[in-house]
Amino acid sequence: MKKRVIATTLVAAMLIGTAFSASGCSSEGSSDGKTHITMLQYKPEAVKAFEKMEAEFNATHDDIVLKIESPNDAMTVLKTRLIKEDAPDIIGIGGDVNYSNFLDAQILMDISDFEGLSLIKQAYLDIDKNLEFVPMEGVYAVPYVANAAGVLYNREMFKKNKWEVPTTWQEFMDLCDEIKASGQQPLYFGYKDVWTCLAPWNALACDLAPADVCRQVNKGETKFIDEYPEVAEKMLELLDHAQDDPFAYNYNDACTAFANGESAMYCIGSYAVPQIQSVNPDMDIDSFVMPGCDNADDNVLNSGVDLQFCVTNQCKNKEAAYEVLEFMLEDSTIQTYLDDQNAVPCKDTEFELSPALDGMVDYINEGKMVDYQDHYYPAEMSVDAQIQTFLLDGDVEKFLNKFDTDWIRYNRDIIRKVQEYEEKGGNE
Repeated sequence: MKKRVIATTLVAAMLIGTAFSASGCSSEGSSDGKTHITMLQYKPEAVKAFEKMEAEFNATHDDIVLKIESPNDAMTVLKTRLIKEDAPDIIGIGGDVNYSNFLDAQILMDISDFEGLSLIKQAYLDIDKNLEFVPMEGVYAVPYVANAAGVLYNREMFKKNKWEVPTTWQEFMDLCDEIKASGQQPLYFGYKDVWTCLAPWNALACDLAPADVCRQVNKGETKFIDEYPEVAEKMLELLDHAQDDPFAYNYNDACTAFANGESAMYCIGSYAVPQIQSVNPDMDIDSFVMPGCDNADDNVLNSGVDLQFCVTNQCKNKEAAYEVLEFMLEDSTIQTYLDDQNAVPCKDTEFELSPALDGMVDYINEGKMVDYQDHYYPAEMSVDAQIQTFLLDGDVEKFLNKFDTDWIRYNRDIIRKVQEYEEKGGNE
């Protein structure tokens, strides 16, 4: 969910219609007689895991050399290389609006014939398909790992106080009141970092708004002011149970406070667990799905594709690229990543997951999950900052009217494409 998008729509527009040349393609033959495959991935926090994967691949493959690049500000580096027609063979990116724009710019290879796709949970394949601005033929990514977002809680504190994990919104609010009455802090937020405002927003939106609300808006079938009021109102209710002035504290502050037992719960994704445990390695953390609904059966897990692999159209050796992807999907390789990053596997196989995901396992196994809604938001719209401003002034109607107005402003071209597609009867 962390933002790594910089002027994506503009760059994608520059890429549309680009005729890719073979010059600079890293998979061409070299003097050592081996095929060289380059992967550029966008997760700098996972460098050690990728270094281990690269070493293992190269130690077990004689005819292919894999080089994995993990630059800081990887999306900017990637977009620059794409413009220069110097694309890596494989890119590791998130399932978000960046991916949508790359699809729209036609820079990714259709990998429908990659057999490894049959190993991926259908829910994550569906999530990727929904990221297409208009439906496309083919498959363009291998979902690798996901995040799960909801509410982290201090399991030891819950046991000591005999608190029950809530399954409905009323139970959640009652629990917060009970914790506060005991003289302890229910929730902690790091809203000084605007992106953290999206964590509870996404988790609530999964429960309370249509999963495809952005597509419905683009088609002219609804407006956000009609779909998001309850999400906004419950975001304000959460503030009633926050520490004093949550806008004065950043993400690291919130992680540290939770790690030190200064709150019983923390509305954030599983990606925060390594940061929390860097402060308190022995902390017993569990999690539960955001109980945004009045009926527990209506709650769903907020989970999106955090990392997926795509083959670019510039790759000249698809077979070698597929061999790399096959290696990445081996159980031991995936486990290396899970152990390092506390992630959720997209492969439909049982893995050893972090205990911090215990409360979400059933949802993961059942595929009862919905993507992060901010994966559809354009970066230029700065929705995270809009949410922060809304939480400061508390005006739901003003916030959602601006949301609708800005959506049209920043998605004008996409809306036009979607509506043209619909006018043709849904056929290109």
